[in-house]
Amino acid sequence: MKHKSAGMICLLVATGMFFIAETSAFSEDIRERMLNRVTVINSLKTKGIVGENNSGYLEFRGNKEKADVVEAENNDRKTIYSQIAQQQGAGIGVVEKHRAAQIEQRAASGEWLQDADGKWYQKK
Repeated sequence: MKHKSAGMICLLVATGMFFIAETSAFSEDIRERMLNRVTVINSLKTKGIVGENNSGYLEFRGNKEKADVVEAENNDRKTIYSQIAQQQGAGIGVVEKHRAAQIEQRAASGEWLQDADGKWYQKK
């Protein structure tokens, strides 16, 4: 978990999702949208339609079912990664790779993941 002082961004990991906890309404909106999508995203992962790529984003592995949901999720993730990068004084690429590693560790058996070289595999 990453913590910053007042107005902090807190990365909370649960069921392969993360949420920004901050006092702003903007962050609360993102958190709520992500919570509302978690069931659909988990279903897409279970079906093997999407996997988690090596930059911390969802990526299609087959048909583009629920493309609007995947696009919305990735847009919110990018917003969060950008906020974290700015607060940490790091490049967004560093945050993306760190998040991809966290996702990989917490992924359920059978989920599709992309390794650092871009090769897809199912978690055992």
